[in-house]
Parts: sequence; C-alpha cells; structure tokens
Amino acid sequence: MHPLPRLLALSIALVSPLAAAPAPKLPGIGAAMQEMIAQKEIAGAVTVVVTKDKVLHLEATGLADIAAQRPMTPDTLCNIMSMTKPVTAVALLMLQDAGKLNMNDPVAKFIPEFAALKTPSGKAANLTIAQVMTHTSGLGEAGGPAAQRAKTLADLVPLWLAAPMQYEPDARWKYTQSGINCGARIVEVASGMTFPEFLAQRLFGPLGMKDTTHTPAGDQLTRIATPYAKNKETGALDAGRVAPPAPGDRPPTGNAGLYATATDYARFCQMLLNGGALDGRRYLSAAAMKLLSTPQTGDLPTGFFQNDTHGQRGANYGWGIGTCVLKTPHAGLAAMLSPGTYGHGGAWGTQAWIDPVKGVAYVLMVQRSNFPNSDASIVRQRFQEAAATALR
Repeated sequence: MHPLPRLLALSIALVSPLAAAPAPKLPGIGAAMQEMIAQKEIAGAVTVVVTKDKVLHLEATGLADIAAQRPMTPDTLCNIMSMTKPVTAVALLMLQDAGKLNMNDPVAKFIPEFAALKTPSGKAANLTIAQVMTHTSGLGEAGGPAAQRAKTLADLVPLWLAAPMQYEPDARWKYTQSGINCGARIVEVASGMTFPEFLAQRLFGPLGMKDTTHTPAGDQLTRIATPYAKNKETGALDAGRVAPPAPGDRPPTGNAGLYATATDYARFCQMLLNGGALDGRRYLSAAAMKLLSTPQTGDLPTGFFQNDTHGQRGANYGWGIGTCVLKTPHAGLAAMLSPGTYGHGGAWGTQAWIDPVKGVAYVLMVQRSNFPNSDASIVRQRFQEAAATALR
C-alpha cells in the first residue's frame, strides 16, 4: 500500500478529541523541527497538515518553556499575532453574506467620523472597507501613549483619524495595522456585538475552536508557550514574558492579539479549504471566498519580500481581503506551493497557508519574537519542504 493512502486512512477529523487517538505523522517533519531546535531557531513547534476533512499530520516537537522543561503539545496556546487578520476578514465577509455590509461600502457608513478624512492632496478620502482590508487605504497608524491607554476599538478611531494619511488611496500597498483594526470595529457596528462576542458566537464556537480567544483564562493560561528571542551575541534563546490581557485591559484588535492552538487554527483552514463550509455548516459564500482568496490589489507589488534580500518578489504576491495570495511561486519557501495559495503569518513565527490546488493546508505554531522576517523564516521553509516531500 502506498504511504499516502495509509496515512489518509489513519487520519482523524480535527473535530475529534485529538488526545483520544494516536495522531498521524508525516515522515520528516518532526526531524526538520528537531533540526531547527538544535540550531536554536526555536524552542519547540506544533505542526499540522490537513485536507478539507482529514488530518494528515499532527506533531508537537520540543518545548513550550525551556526553563520549566514543559513540552510542546497539540493543546499548547500560541500568540498568533497577524494570523488574526484572516479571521477578521472572515468575520466581515460573513456580515457581507448576511446583507449587513459590502466590501465596497465607505467606511464612513459605519464610522461616521471617517467622512471628514482627507488624503495628503486634500481630497476627500472616501475609504472603503476593501481598501482598509487590503492595505491600500493610506490610513495613518495609531500609536503613542493614547493608543496604549485605549480600552476598546472605538477608542482607537480618533487616533487613526488624527494621524496623517500616508498616501493617496490605491496608490500603493503598505502593511497598515490601523486598517485591519478599523475592519474589526466595523464588525462591531454592523453586528451590534463586540468583536470577541461575534467571533465566539458566529465562528469559533460553531467551528469547535475552543481555545481561540483574545483573553486566555483558567487552564489556558498554563498552556501558553513562552515567547523567545534569539540573542544576537550568544545565539541562545532568551525568554520573554508577555502576559495576555484580561477582558477590558486593551482593545480586542483585529490585526493581532488572538491566542490559538494549532488544531484550532487548522479547523479554520479546513473550513476555507472546503470552500467556506465545514461539517454541514456554511460560513462563507462562494463570492465571499473569492474575495478572501484571490488578489484584490491589481498589479500593485505587495507583501514582505520586496527587497534585495528576498529577491524583490512584490509582483509574486497580491492581497485578498485580509490575506496574502501567492500569484507566482518562486524559489525557496514558495517553491512547493501552488499558484493561488493564500494565508498569513504572524510576527512570532506562526504560519498558516492554504493550497487549494493541492487541497492541503500547512499550520505552524512556534513562539519566537525576533525573526528577521517571520514569513521568510528557515523554520517555515523546512516545515513546508518536509511536508511537501512527504506528500509526494
């Protein structure tokens, strides 16, 4: 029997309690992660490879906390940082499907203060939801002490508007945190719920993403992986301490801030692989899926590879609503991915990429805060290479 069919036969659905049965493992991935641990790139990792209805691979390697010798496990929580952005996009698209909004609506329809926003040339900005969710709005960023004091997404609105716009809308692509947080605020206004309430009731609960939250509590606090930074002088991994917020401490942002397990996020990926549905429940329409998973940015160069170090790959990527889309694969970590692969990484090295051509998604959970470029990390490349080799 060929190895892949055997693995498929042994696979289990992510909705099942993963600890109740031996998890399937693709050969080579664990060894690749052990190599990264030995090189002190990471302390530990959880890796998952799924199809739309099967787990092909689930493996925890290394440590969630070095000092305590606490192992990484499938239920270890990681701060997924910007992997929050596709979740925000899905929330907005669910509301579009429900007739509550449209991606082409002006932001001012939901946040009236935006009606007065002017571009650098003095024109009315007239920003749309699509522009703020594709990093083409030119919206200014909120920062400084006032942003640190903010408790809600509504508190951030005057700060975005007080910051000068960065460029004329649609003139360029620039990664903009305020735009995605604006999207999260629109979720609140359009739904009449707080952003965490909407996610919990409409997305995480139905999908069985029981550990995905802005505010871990109870036993979740004991399962959070310690974040590490690689010491530039010694090469060692230095532990950091970033306490998760309590409810009301700071805004439940849409750009970052969610904690999740690898298995939870894999459920989210399975829903997307299945065209916006899972286990008989539909979350997104075909039209919404197209906006999420195909470039909406035209010929603008986009993404995090727009420099000589990474081969000036801006033309290889486009941006969907809240997602990065690979238009043309290139050497290195995109070589094993198909055109149309989409997803997002996080600043602490977490990654999730959905390949609709091959019908698989790759989920990587690690916690290292100072990768030079987390999307271009050697850890992501080794994981994807090992997974692709095993799947062949």
